[in-house]
This record gives sequence, C-alpha cells and structure tokens, in this order.
Amino acid sequence: MFSEKVTLVNPQGFHMRPASLLVGMVAKYDATVTIVNGDKEIPGNSLMAIMAAGIKCGTEIEVRAEGAQEAEAGKAVVDFIASGMGD
Repeated sequence: MFSEKVTLVNPQGFHMRPASLLVGMVAKYDATVTIVNGDKEIPGNSLMAIMAAGIKCGTEIEVRAEGAQEAEAGKAVVDFIASGMGD
C-alpha cells in the first residue's frame, strides 16, 4: 500500500477543475486511491465526494493507494496536489 502526506497549496483548495482533473488521473491507474482528511476517507474517483469534503489551502492530507499500480497512482496524485493542481 502507498501512503504519503502532502499539503494542499492551491489557494482555492479543491474546487471543481482540479477535482475533475484528479478523478480523471485516478481513472488511468489500476489502483484504488483514497484521500484522507482528518478522520474522513474520500474516494479519489468520486468528484462529488472530493468537492463535498471542502479541503482548503494549507490542509495536510494523506494520499493512499492500493492495487497493481499503487506506487505510480499515489505518486502521480501527490505530485499533482503538491504542484498546485494546474492552477
């Protein structure tokens, strides 16, 4: 299992565009990705769940991935979040 913490640096947090990009990214891998925010586990393939979580800039989250491509999926998601998610 892949597990790594990352701080959300996008000033607007997880809004529609980066959440949509994340869901599309996760779909490319043979792995189940979960975003952990405090005690909430958010499926990385659910746009609505990511949006509903209301994750703000400066929040440290944990990215978990399990499956055949867990390392690749987890690293891609962590890098995407750390880079500002395209904004």
